[in-house]
Order: sequence, then C-alpha cells, then structure tokens
Amino acid sequence: VEYQLSRQLISQRLTKKMSQKQLAKKAETTQAVISRVENMSSNPSINLLKRIASAFNVNLRIAFE
Repeated sequence: VEYQLSRQLISQRLTKKMSQKQLAKKAETTQAVISRVENMSSNPSINLLKRIASAFNVNLRIAFE
C-alpha cells in the first residue's frame, strides 16, 4: 500500500511538473514531509492526503478491497 501511494504521488507530481517544494507549498506542508512520504519513511495522515489531492486538483479515493 505504501509503495502504491508513493508511486502515485511521484507520478502525479511529475505529470504536473511540480517540484516537491512547489507541492509542499500548495499542500500547506514542508518539502521534507513530501520527501518522507515519497520515500515511504512516513505514513501521511488522511488530512495531508486530502491537501495533496487538492494541490493536484484531483479527488482522493480510498478503497478497501
């Protein structure tokens, strides 16, 4: 799950041509937090995921399968 989240986050960020710092600013967090999530050394809160989704202008979908 963490790997999928990390890959999707990086993919979205690169597709949007955003740096970690730019994403952090839009998501109201720090570049270090974005880096830790991308490197799977930190698990983001639902609140942070919502802010990241908003920064990407996409919907957040969480599914139990």
